[in-house]
Amino acid sequence: MTTTTTNDVATESPTDVPTDVVLDEGQAVATLVMAFSADPVVRWLYPEPARYLAFFPQLARLLGGDAFAAGTAEVARGHAGTALWVSPDSHLDEEAAAALVERSVDEVRVEAVFALFTEVLGLHPTEPVWYLPFIGVDPAHQGRGIGGRLLAAGLARADRDGLPAYLEASTPRNRALYERHGFEVLAEVRAAGSPPLWPMMRPARGGSGR
Repeated sequence: MTTTTTNDVATESPTDVPTDVVLDEGQAVATLVMAFSADPVVRWLYPEPARYLAFFPQLARLLGGDAFAAGTAEVARGHAGTALWVSPDSHLDEEAAAALVERSVDEVRVEAVFALFTEVLGLHPTEPVWYLPFIGVDPAHQGRGIGGRLLAAGLARADRDGLPAYLEASTPRNRALYERHGFEVLAEVRAAGSPPLWPMMRPARGGSGR
């Protein structure tokens, strides 16, 4: 699940994706908490503010935490934006994900959440890909092209490896941004009462492969 509300990925801004940033995991996750506070799919999981603040950081670390360990998380200066790029060698701990859903999601929604996640996981590529579970920009810094540059930085890595990139878009606006960067919609996924998710793939470009 990804979110960004940047307007123009070509916009010049003093807030950029520098090479000398010291990434702080806590600040990077806090940026995602700010960015996803109005995301339709995430807030369908956690509509109550207290539950969202308590459990969304855990979800972000579970799905994208390998990016911190591997050094493949991208951040904008001042942690204005965060993108968690998960390497092709990483694998989701499905048992831990199921346990998090069971203890964090309201019981009236748990069955639908499992149905949504099962369908999404079934569409995840089986071949090696660079996966982007989360990308977000602090609302105070949106509209400056930060999300687009974070996206481009990760795609450059995928291109060097000669591998596809994969994500799930959670709004039509985000989907359009990803399409401008070469992603193609694979399907539209919904569960009972959920907003739609669009799994998207960008084909491999360049590189020597793995």
